Amino acid sequence: MSAEITAPARRSGAALAAPRRLTALRRAAPALGLFAAARLTGMLCLAVWAWHIGRSPRALLATAWDADWYIKIAANGYGRTLYWPDGTVQSDLAFFPFYPGLMRAVTSVLPVAGGTAGLMVSWTAAGAAAWGIHAVGERLYGRRTAGALVLLWGLLPHSIVLSMAYTEPVMTALAAWALWAVLERRWLWAGALAALAGLSRPNAVAVAAAVTAAAAVELWRQWRARGGPGDWRVWLAGAVAPLGWCGYVLSVGARKGDPLGGYFAVQAAWTSRFDFGVGALRFVRKIVTGPFDLGYTMAFLITVAGLLLFALLLLERPPLPLLVYTAVLVLITVGGSGFFESKPRFLLPAFPLLLPLAGALTRARPGAAAVVTAALAALSFAYGTYLLTLAPMAL
Repeated sequence: MSAEITAPARRSGAALAAPRRLTALRRAAPALGLFAAARLTGMLCLAVWAWHIGRSPRALLATAWDADWYIKIAANGYGRTLYWPDGTVQSDLAFFPFYPGLMRAVTSVLPVAGGTAGLMVSWTAAGAAAWGIHAVGERLYGRRTAGALVLLWGLLPHSIVLSMAYTEPVMTALAAWALWAVLERRWLWAGALAALAGLSRPNAVAVAAAVTAAAAVELWRQWRARGGPGDWRVWLAGAVAPLGWCGYVLSVGARKGDPLGGYFAVQAAWTSRFDFGVGALRFVRKIVTGPFDLGYTMAFLITVAGLLLFALLLLERPPLPLLVYTAVLVLITVGGSGFFESKPRFLLPAFPLLLPLAGALTRARPGAAAVVTAALAALSFAYGTYLLTLAPMAL
């Protein structure tokens, strides 16, 4: 008798889920439209200037810098290593496999090149990320703040990365929906999304940390309330969340003959290591005391802004998953050395940093909010064009 009742109930729940998702998408549609308009305008500005100087906008977006590594991994698998005169050794094992795997999947079913496949994946992921960010913002602070949050994320000075064949959109999409799943207590989804996120980027360990920390607190609460071991779903989410990141790190280590340290040796050969900010401080001293390219100065200013926004976020007392996720991303960005110019990109998935600004923008007068938004848009479009057409450093 119970099976006869349970099966229709499950079908009814599944039937209700789709309309709820459609309703949520309709609620997010205005914000997603503004986000799409912001990114399309940014790409149009880039295209106009690129054509003016005789360069291909598609090549800039689809094959520049790290995108070329992903294209080659998607086409040929791992095994490429570059040796430079200064002793730097760059191995493609530094790049996580989920994004090139998606690119390979696209090229296997569609007649497109690797760079185009990368753009298709990134643009789709950017839209999914914007929706996930809206879902988190609306869940915590309401629809207006969620819309402002999405728009601010699309107008960051370095948001041109969201339009490139890079991994940040994929990671942010998985992270945003994993955080939403935790807030909604959908533990199995949270663990699975965190595991996938861990296969996308090195700093996606922040997603696993957030889900695992939330699961541990929930299990502690359940133990104190009921005295038992807690819900098996929570246990499974906490156990599954780190598997993607740990699995790839350990696999690279095994390939290098050092399971625990091999991956970090690969990163160190790229001059990228975690030294608690010592290398970053040395580089900042050079920026402050001597002339430097605009990209390095902007990277410094954006990183400092990120630290200030993190302090403001702490005052907001966000839920634990958002706090852990953002704190780990900020720690990795500030405490890592090497590729100082890439620090703003490393902070791009840290969308909770924008929550204080989104709240302030929502409370501001319409005229003031419009002026601030226009200024941010001008900076984003101009700086994004500069990064891909004039800046001499990698993103």
